[in-house]
Amino acid sequence: MKKIIILLTIVFATPMAQAEKVFSLGVVPQQSASSLAKVWVPLAMFLSTKTGENIRFATAPTIPEFEKRVAAGRYDIVYLNPYHYTLFSKSIGLRAIARQKDKRIQGIIVVASDSEISNLAMLEKAEIAFPAPAAFAATVLPQANLTLRNVAFTPRYVSSHDSVYAAVAKGLFVAGGGIVRTLSTLPKALSNKLKIIWRSEGYTPHAFAVSSTISPETAVKIQNALVSLNEQEEGKNILSKLGFNTGIVKSTDSDWDDVRALNIKIIKQ
Repeated sequence: MKKIIILLTIVFATPMAQAEKVFSLGVVPQQSASSLAKVWVPLAMFLSTKTGENIRFATAPTIPEFEKRVAAGRYDIVYLNPYHYTLFSKSIGLRAIARQKDKRIQGIIVVASDSEISNLAMLEKAEIAFPAPAAFAATVLPQANLTLRNVAFTPRYVSSHDSVYAAVAKGLFVAGGGIVRTLSTLPKALSNKLKIIWRSEGYTPHAFAVSSTISPETAVKIQNALVSLNEQEEGKNILSKLGFNTGIVKSTDSDWDDVRALNIKIIKQ
């Protein structure tokens, strides 16, 4: 009887211990949780299969809440904007492992497709929608350029890129900040109601980073799995849905020095 108990302990305890080890893939909520889940859950499943680890998609209801969760170490793997990466690589030791290939992130300002507004000067004294104060390309870059041109405006924060686009399309705001990738993933019925009137310079895009608790060996497995997406049909389909048609490449911390050079100070450490 004692041998049976020991055997059962060996057989059942080990899988249970393994099942409890879950790595969270935290994704910045540029879009609604349901929209993100449709494209990021398949990636989490792909990474789980390729690495042999249990990786699950996670996000937050708003970008400010996401910032709090990243700062608290809630995520093991994180997909976050360039400014967030430069901030949290310093404060909590996030390590960049990958980014989108041949991509420079650009901030944009959109207006309704039938709007007469065609340049930033025409936004004088306008209420403009933005996702969140620390959204790098969708908020920080547009606001900096409006200020540089002495255009007075009132920012209104609406939580996500999708909310910005929907609000502008409905006429709730005359303009809004976003990025090319999230605009391109909108349903045509919505994107056709918008037009871009301004684009920023390009910067190193969002980072895939791992927390300081992830071992170097596990980080390399995740990195290799991300890079391998473009090598097979399943991976290419995932990349297409993510809007990463150029694929993903390995990255190092210094890749974001162009963003550090801007010396952005929005979130207090």
